[in-house]
Amino acid sequence: MTKFGSTQAAELRATKDVFISAIRYATSIIDPSPPFGDELRTCAQEQVEFMLGDNEEILMVIADEEIKQETRMGLCKIFSSFEKALLSPLLLELDVKDKAVENKIMQNLSDVEWLCNILLKTDLMKDFVSHWADISNDVLRVVEDKKLHSVMWGLKVKLIEVTSKVLDAVGYGNVILPAPGRVHLLKAWLPYVRKMKHLLDSMGNKEADFPYRMDEELSQSIEGAIVSLVSALPSNSQAEILADWMNGEHLKYPDLSEAFELWCYRTKSAKRRLLEALAESPLQFSASPSD
Repeated sequence: MTKFGSTQAAELRATKDVFISAIRYATSIIDPSPPFGDELRTCAQEQVEFMLGDNEEILMVIADEEIKQETRMGLCKIFSSFEKALLSPLLLELDVKDKAVENKIMQNLSDVEWLCNILLKTDLMKDFVSHWADISNDVLRVVEDKKLHSVMWGLKVKLIEVTSKVLDAVGYGNVILPAPGRVHLLKAWLPYVRKMKHLLDSMGNKEADFPYRMDEELSQSIEGAIVSLVSALPSNSQAEILADWMNGEHLKYPDLSEAFELWCYRTKSAKRRLLEALAESPLQFSASPSD
């Protein structure tokens, strides 16, 4: 190995070591000693973001299997913390009107969102999508409980923001999921997004200072991703999703008319091609003498 090559390898090893340490603190794989907990975690997250910036060297580092393994461990740690904060105790023992409780959950969800943004820059976003899909039903069971009917609006909006990134990644092909996985995401989150959009708009119209909304950019992003997702499903799955959409309330959002028109066109075209193929078939079908 040349001196230049040896120097470059040493620099890559040093960059890798720094990145691994930052990931461990950023995802709380390593719990820093008090009183540096939240502050050190935030600094580590900023360090990871900086290193994933416009830097060709880091592209070689994040492709390393050790880096991927550490990142996956961090993913499991962050999701575990979120589930323990939200899913396990919230409906059973905690006071949902306590701001300290809400702040703790929001901090955990912010860590989840941060990791999502980080993984969008790597090839590990599929791991995030799989985790999010796995916990979606449990998360929705909690946030749609009557106990949370008129509280924790920030949590409800933040869940939509994270879900938007997941739908976008799957809808535009950055993450490849089998059709059943895509159907699961749509069936879980489409009704919730529709209901929350209407509810948040209604609250905003009633209370001028109501701070929680789905802004136009977020609304359009979700709508576009859902249309793309639905349009790429097998015909039977499309029909099921579109039927639920048409039979539900709040038909205006998301507007799936484009996906519906495309489904109608494809169905009609497929039926026509089938009839043409049957007409051109050399096989002749006739009634048997016994009929």
